[in-house]
This record gives sequence, C-alpha cells and structure tokens, in this order.
Amino acid sequence: MTQLDQFLTRAETLLGRLEALLPATHPAPDWKLAHAFRWRKTGGRGHLQPVTHASAIRLSDLHHIGPQKEQIEQNTRQFVEGKPANNVLLTGARGTGKSSLIKACLNQFSAQGLRLIEVDKTDLADLADIVELVAGRPERFVIFCDDLSFEEGESGYKALKVALDGSVAAQSDNVLIYATSNRRHLMPERMADNASYSHDDNGDLHPGETVEEKISLSERFGLWVSFYPFKQDDYLEIVAHWLGHFGCHSAQIDAARPDALRWALQRGSRSGRVAWQFARDYAGRNQA
Repeated sequence: MTQLDQFLTRAETLLGRLEALLPATHPAPDWKLAHAFRWRKTGGRGHLQPVTHASAIRLSDLHHIGPQKEQIEQNTRQFVEGKPANNVLLTGARGTGKSSLIKACLNQFSAQGLRLIEVDKTDLADLADIVELVAGRPERFVIFCDDLSFEEGESGYKALKVALDGSVAAQSDNVLIYATSNRRHLMPERMADNASYSHDDNGDLHPGETVEEKISLSERFGLWVSFYPFKQDDYLEIVAHWLGHFGCHSAQIDAARPDALRWALQRGSRSGRVAWQFARDYAGRNQA
C-alpha cells in the first residue's frame, strides 16, 4: 500500500468518526403525512415530527364554553380564509377546554389547509426558525404553546415576545400563535410588584417597569379568551355527553350522576377534563 493509499484510508476513518459525532440531519417534513406536528430537538438541531395519531375531538364535543368556542372558531376561520386574524391567549380554570378547543379547530379546518405545530416552552427560542421553515408553504399554521407560564429570567419569554410583535421582520401571514395558560399575565406576580406603582397629582395609578414588563407579553396577543369553572349541572351534562360517547345508555347515564359528583369532589374540580376521566372509568367498569 502506497503512502497515498494509507493517507486516504486514515482520512476516511477520521471522517467516519467525525460524522458519528455530528448531530443527525432530518429530512424535510412530509406535509401530506399529518395535519399536526411537534417541534423536536435532537443533538441541538430542531425538526418537525409528524403526529400521525392526533386527537379526534370535535367542536361539538365541547359544551358550556359557547362564547369562547365562537371566538376561537371565528378567528381561525378568518385565518384559513386568508383574512386578518389575531394571535390568541386562552386563559383560566384548568380542565375547561382550552387545549381541546385548539385541537378541535384543527379537525374543523384541516381540510381547508390548517396545520398545527406544537412547541414546548423550552423550545420557544426556535420560533424564528419554525416560522422561516413554513413561511413559503401554502398551508396555514397555528403554532400551539400549551400550559404556558414563565419564571423570571427564562429565555423563552423574550423569544415569544419577539415572535409576537417585536422583530424587525414582519410576522408571516400564514402563521399564528395560540397559547394556553392558567394565568393571564404568564409571569408570577408578587406583592413587591405593588411597590413599583406611582400616582400623579390627579390620583391616577401608573404601573412601574416591573409590572409593565410582566403584562407586556400578554398584551401582544390580539385576542384574549377567558375560561371559568363549570357549575354542577354543567359538569353533569358534560359527563352525560361523554358517557353517551363511550356507549352507555340513558339508564346508565342517570345512575352515574351520584358517582360523577363524588368523583368531582375527590378531584376538587368540576371541569370538562374530570368529566371525561370519570366517563372513561365508569363506562369501562359497566360495559358488558
């Protein structure tokens, strides 16, 4: 073997070792494979992962959130039709249908080109890359951030502010951001924040810089939609809907009411999520 052959062999071996250390490359997403995608990071590189078994929930499955459903459905319809629409922040009581409403809108409008990209809070710094990736596509994309809240100093907070309304680049007209949270201002509020308020000679209160910073992110969402705890009768009606969905007949549904109330009491919540969980348990135990 000549010196040249030895050199080439060593070079090939070295390249093979380097390739093993490099982050894996991912092919472009197959947009026909799914309507929903997740942003995933591998070796420091992000890619879109198709969700081949997405939630099948429909708008008709969601009860006692009529005004909220109407607002989100209308905003999403405007978006898929190419009309002006707003980024949306859905806030309020847990388990009342915030995330389910977004998934139901995907099922409602997917045939019209709507697509969903779920992004974890820890990956919000990649929002600019995600928007750039889909900017030239004909579909309409909702970037979905679930259960969003921040502690002070988290990098994703600034990245989301810029993506919503703070970059020198205009937001792509085929992308909206829908986020859910249990608190409207997305940042923890402390008693010490009240000390930063000031008042003028007319007695008008003015928030200080700390308070302004904490509410500035929420204000960048064009549409705020609030959700509230369900009353007992509302909760029982939702239980009845899901029991019927799981195949229970009317006599079983009537008989389940006391158990449904005890189930909610144990959970400390009369929410749609608790109703769905009870219905799954009850139907599973009582089906022949």
